[in-house]
Amino acid sequence: MRYLYTFLCALFFPILLAEANDKPRIIPQPSYVSVAGEGFFMFTDKTVFAVENEAQANLTQPFLELFTHAAGYTPKLKVDSKRGDVVFRSDASLSKESYRLEVFSKRMTISASDNRGFFYALQTVRQLLAPSLESPQKVEVGWTIPAMTITDNPRFSYRGLMIDVARYFLPKENLLRVIDCMAMLKLNKLHLHLTDDNGWRIEIKKYPLLTEVGSRRVERKDIPFPARKNARQGEPTVEKGFYTQDDIREIVAYASQRQIDVIPEIEMPAHSNAALAAYPLLACPSVDKFIGVLPGLGGNHADIVYCAGNDEVFTFLQHVLDEVMDLFPSHYIHLGGDEVNTSNWEQCPLCRCRMKQENIQNVADLQGYFMNRINTYVKSKGREMMGWDELTRSKLPEGSVIFGWRGKGLAGLDAARQGHSFVMTPAQVLYLIRYQGPQWFEPLTYFGNNTLKDVYDYEPTDKNWSSKDKKLLLGIQGSLWTEFCSSPKDVEYLLFPRLAALAESAWCTTTNKDWKLFLEALDSFNERMVLKDIQVAQSMYNIQHQVMPANEGLEVALECIRPDMEIRYTLDGSTPTVSSDRYDRKISIKKDVQVKASTFKNEKMMGKVLTIPIQFNKVTAKRLLRGKDNERLLMNGVRGSLKYTDGEWVGWERNDSINITFDLRQRISISSVQLGCMNNFGMAVHKPRTIEVWLSDDDRDYWKISQKDFEDEDIFKEDTSIEDIVLSVQDSARYVRIVVKGAGSCPLTHVRPGQESKVYLDEIIIK
Repeated sequence: MRYLYTFLCALFFPILLAEANDKPRIIPQPSYVSVAGEGFFMFTDKTVFAVENEAQANLTQPFLELFTHAAGYTPKLKVDSKRGDVVFRSDASLSKESYRLEVFSKRMTISASDNRGFFYALQTVRQLLAPSLESPQKVEVGWTIPAMTITDNPRFSYRGLMIDVARYFLPKENLLRVIDCMAMLKLNKLHLHLTDDNGWRIEIKKYPLLTEVGSRRVERKDIPFPARKNARQGEPTVEKGFYTQDDIREIVAYASQRQIDVIPEIEMPAHSNAALAAYPLLACPSVDKFIGVLPGLGGNHADIVYCAGNDEVFTFLQHVLDEVMDLFPSHYIHLGGDEVNTSNWEQCPLCRCRMKQENIQNVADLQGYFMNRINTYVKSKGREMMGWDELTRSKLPEGSVIFGWRGKGLAGLDAARQGHSFVMTPAQVLYLIRYQGPQWFEPLTYFGNNTLKDVYDYEPTDKNWSSKDKKLLLGIQGSLWTEFCSSPKDVEYLLFPRLAALAESAWCTTTNKDWKLFLEALDSFNERMVLKDIQVAQSMYNIQHQVMPANEGLEVALECIRPDMEIRYTLDGSTPTVSSDRYDRKISIKKDVQVKASTFKNEKMMGKVLTIPIQFNKVTAKRLLRGKDNERLLMNGVRGSLKYTDGEWVGWERNDSINITFDLRQRISISSVQLGCMNNFGMAVHKPRTIEVWLSDDDRDYWKISQKDFEDEDIFKEDTSIEDIVLSVQDSARYVRIVVKGAGSCPLTHVRPGQESKVYLDEIIIK
């Protein structure tokens, strides 16, 4: 059987490559590929790798160990030799991280100018071999590669992933597995967010309380992260984990062997409650509340930050950084600098004294002073500082590298125009905490969608950028915040397969990207992940829907981000099969119906079954007057889920009066008006303070027919739920106007005290 497989690979694999424009199924897609001729190279127990030095031998070892498990043998390795079946050759004409791979039937040559180039060539070979190479047990297949030549080089020098291990502590063993997957994808920077309000995750020997106190927090199981209330003084805490210094050395060494730099982040001056819980005297003396490790967003406790007027703070941070820099050889040290609440600095006598001494005119520039002072120390140690893009609000620390994250990350460009290098990690596209598919199927997290396709399509530059701006762009980074993770599988689910799309966007030029070819390569890559027992999300197979009024009825639009999927649907509530109607245009709906749909490929159901119950009432599919286009969702006959960003909810961020007017097209009798209201305590989404219903026959003169008012105790409920509010009408009219007034600021007992509450409605039902 083994020889038959080998024969078929030799016969068909080169043909398949030729039919696909000579591009193999590799992520990221190589820059240049050509078929070198007929034949194939076969790995056997007699295969010899000839490398030039011990460093090359070290980086080759992880690749050889794959054969040990999957093939049952380990290819031989010769150092300082030019004779072998796979030969490494240094070539100074190749740029950094580039490589040339030449595969013939009897030999393979790998050329590069540096160790990373050699390593990346091996990762290409790894993906050219059968996915079963990742098997932990011996498998009977032929380990063959078709004859070809690949010349490859990355677009960006910085191809990064940030993992927040502060909010959810990812155990060392699981982090090492992620590092290995990063290496396969030729990502080269692992940014570890080690400290935050929610936990301190690295051992600092000079300050043992940082982990004895700062790695623990109160348990708030089954309560979503943003809805968790702060710890009460004396409330028991639970160990959440931290890396010992030996753990860090192992992580760094493992990553280094796989050509990945590990960049530590020690957050300052904000996101520091875990440190200040351990050493509260480093906070401003004006702080008059209990300082504890935060289990969630923290509410008004998130304003507790390091005191900028206390010299002991800088001594403390320098000592911490001394140990951090001893553990991490990375040239870059990330110092945070984001989301600083200056309210305590404004009240602090030490901070006011500092401002006077340094001639600082406003409190925002006090952060500039803080970060510049720490940056000077970091530079004195021969390192460079990195920080988040809020640093652009004040004087940027000399030589600092800025991460553009807010919105589309354009504050990073502001840094470039001040002469600073920058990395793009825009929240709207590359924050991997966001939903990666249709939210009806996804576990709870924040905000909107960043799908596999969104990450793949991301282009960081713009035609309006100058050549200098582009030169200062180091690269891109995917950022995984872990507020909603409670297990390693949760982390993997959010990372994979989007990490593959990130790698493609970081390595390839736009002209070398091909979405269809990427998906074919991704299917193979995902097979590898399954063999490595990595949790891979299947969100890319699920269907996104939109139901909107059109032509005096409703139109149902269905979409899957994979163009190689067929969508099949039913309208009678039955589960779709391969023989169900194929979706090829919007579905017209005129009555109550239950739409069910799923994706299929090769007659196999691939995605989950989407169910859309559509129920008509007197306003469904009628005319919306003077409203925004998305407000038509209020009359589409579809109820929303408990996720207020699922595409069925209409939201208003401010508490100004909301006016929604419908034309029912004729005068009709109305008995009641019902509004579906979202309550999401953690995100400050609550039902309105007041709801009024007004009627008219001519859209000029309106009379108020009904009103409901609500008190705080009924508005600010501490849960996530949907409430249907019904107002009695008992009248006739053609036009219906609903006036909604928000609840105002959240009370002081709220997890978002003082923040303006938001109103979200999913459907208006008129009977």
